[in-house]
Amino acid sequence: MVNSESSNTQTLPDQVNIPKWPKSTELIGLRLTLKPEEDSSLLPKYAAGLHAWFLDQVRQSDPGLSEIMHDQPTEKNFTLSRLHGSLTSKRSKIFVQADQNYQIYLTALSQPLTSWLGKWVKDLPDQLQIYDTVFHIGNLSIELPPQTYSKLSRIPPTDRLALNFQSPTSFRSRGHHLPLPIPRNLFHSYLRRWNIFSNREVNMGDFLDWVDENIFLLRHQLSSVKTVAGKRGSITGFIGTIELGCLKQTPEMSEFAQLFTALGNLAPYTGTGHKTAFGMGVTRMGWEHHWQDLIPTHAEVLLSERIDELTHVFRSQRKRQGKERALKTAQTWATILARREIGHSLSEIADDLEIPYTTAKTYCKLARRAYKNG
Repeated sequence: MVNSESSNTQTLPDQVNIPKWPKSTELIGLRLTLKPEEDSSLLPKYAAGLHAWFLDQVRQSDPGLSEIMHDQPTEKNFTLSRLHGSLTSKRSKIFVQADQNYQIYLTALSQPLTSWLGKWVKDLPDQLQIYDTVFHIGNLSIELPPQTYSKLSRIPPTDRLALNFQSPTSFRSRGHHLPLPIPRNLFHSYLRRWNIFSNREVNMGDFLDWVDENIFLLRHQLSSVKTVAGKRGSITGFIGTIELGCLKQTPEMSEFAQLFTALGNLAPYTGTGHKTAFGMGVTRMGWEHHWQDLIPTHAEVLLSERIDELTHVFRSQRKRQGKERALKTAQTWATILARREIGHSLSEIADDLEIPYTTAKTYCKLARRAYKNG
């Protein structure tokens, strides 16, 4: 079961509150309350459906902004959480209940997107559909206050920073996933977004060298978990809480200490690590003790473990291919076969992977044969 601190009241408001924020806003976080139309089930990879729904909302009213968001090669200018609330799972399905409320969290990291959101909330759709499951959209509220990068840069520096990772969080490292909150990786993640969206670029190498020498871990409560995110493969991540400390600074180093604080306050907006537009890396400031309630459902864990097992088999059979190509092929085959084993249709798998149906069918046949011979 996955729970959040948000309440699960039995009814939704008759009218959605319409929050407002200044036109100069560059960063904001919103919370949408959802109520299922009926008791229903979701696939473990439902975060991809949420992602597609939001991009389609942008496309319908601002195709130019949608194209920019879809084609951004490195960092997305938004994050989108998975469902928070009373979720249960059995075998390959995750279940939602019609008498429960659920929440999703959406953040925007650039002024063009916060401007679009300001218009969107005035004409919010009545429903959100993830594959065959329909949710009614209820209250919408501000979860993270309107902010600008300039204001973040002026927050007085602190020598302590606590961060709470509320969904599986991981970093890319040498073709693998790194499920540890190493300070250099954390601040590389935040500074990368800062440099892209703030128009206040900072030398990455100098700052990260400073982090290595001056930022240290004071305490932590962490757990590693497996999950599914994005188009293919499984990911090992961590959830939990850490507290970081900063060594006493000389006057000439105070600029980096200020940036350390600014990036810590940026973290809830940007999320941490990769796949933050697919529900990973949801981050809040402060020391929390309830992160155990946010462990992925049993269905997510089972699917991710099976994808891992199959990926290992297929990758070991493709030693002559380049390392990156072999891994991508193995993950694609593993994802298709694992999802077919639990009853997902080839058409929905093909849609999620953004490949032709005939290609998915061929890959599935090849994967079955390879696994049988493996």
